[in-house]
Amino acid sequence: MAMKRAATSAIRAFPSSFGISGSSALGRHLHASAGSKKIVGVFYKANEYAAMNPNFLGCAEGALGIREWLESKGHRYIVTDDKEGPDCELEKHIPDLHVLITTPFHPAYVTAERIKKAKNLQLLLTAGIGSDHIDLKAAADAGLTVAEVTGSNVVSVAEDELMRILILLRNFLPGYHQVINGEWNVAGIAYRAYDLEGKTVGTVGAGRIGRLLLQRLKPFNCNLLYHDRLKMDPELENQTGAKFEEDLDAMLPKCDIIVINTPLTEKTRGLFNKDKIAKMKKGVLIVNNARGAIMDTQAVVDACSSGQIGGYSGDVWYPQPAPKDHAWRYMPNQAMTPHISGTTIDAQLRYAAGVKDMLDRYFKGEEFPLQNYIVKEGKIASQYQ
Repeated sequence: MAMKRAATSAIRAFPSSFGISGSSALGRHLHASAGSKKIVGVFYKANEYAAMNPNFLGCAEGALGIREWLESKGHRYIVTDDKEGPDCELEKHIPDLHVLITTPFHPAYVTAERIKKAKNLQLLLTAGIGSDHIDLKAAADAGLTVAEVTGSNVVSVAEDELMRILILLRNFLPGYHQVINGEWNVAGIAYRAYDLEGKTVGTVGAGRIGRLLLQRLKPFNCNLLYHDRLKMDPELENQTGAKFEEDLDAMLPKCDIIVINTPLTEKTRGLFNKDKIAKMKKGVLIVNNARGAIMDTQAVVDACSSGQIGGYSGDVWYPQPAPKDHAWRYMPNQAMTPHISGTTIDAQLRYAAGVKDMLDRYFKGEEFPLQNYIVKEGKIASQYQ
């Protein structure tokens, strides 16, 4: 009985973390009706790498490891990597699918047009964190539920950010390239290599990932700053030694290194444009594992070329996958990778388990963990507004 009261209390508390955006009308009920459901997963193909690790679940071949379980329950499970254009494989399944699962690493862009076509769609699941590939307002207006596996890869991303800070500071990549090119020129590396100790690092966004990064940076004896909508709990702030900066424009000139940890919303899209970058220290290092569209693409290229940005590293692009002619591939002093920071094998095991748990709850008509909801009952979570 106590457990039931606790669950009821959590459900009632739900609106407190959600804004009032979207329709309050319930267009489509989340709970699955009886019978077979059509579930479509969109994941990248691993090809020859799929067989190299039995825990490689985040690819099309691994299919989150839930195919046998779903099919044993009588559901149809279609998996594809083909997601773009009017003739793609995903488009063929839009009219009659019930659940769409996708990832931030190979996102299926769920537009208002696709939502309108998907008459049976009830549930949009993100295997990982970050549901900005979905038109959340359209999903809310249609009464859809959008959920992600909150917390599944925050450690993975925070560790990756720390690695990128060190790679940029120590001018690591040019040294590596010297080795594979048969060269030996210490001066060519050392003239722009620095220690992390004593540097000022600012994170734009101090949610789960931002906080983990600050905790990991503390032993390096950095000066730590953070900008966010909300001030951290005093105990956590004291633990990390980070100082709250309410005014982003005031924080930027103080930082030797800036890490982007804010969600992509209409307010943050293109936030770091030419004017914002001009407010930063000349030679600033930027790490962005959040979303590529938070940056003005050409402004970053121009600033890397002029030296205003001393180094730029991240694994997020817009669009994704990035086309071969994307300007960030060719700008100087970059340490870019495909979107890999949140898809370690450990993270894949966590977000695969999270997706299975939510599907199981969906079939049983049960609530998801409160923190996993991004759109529920016509309302969008506050962090996406």
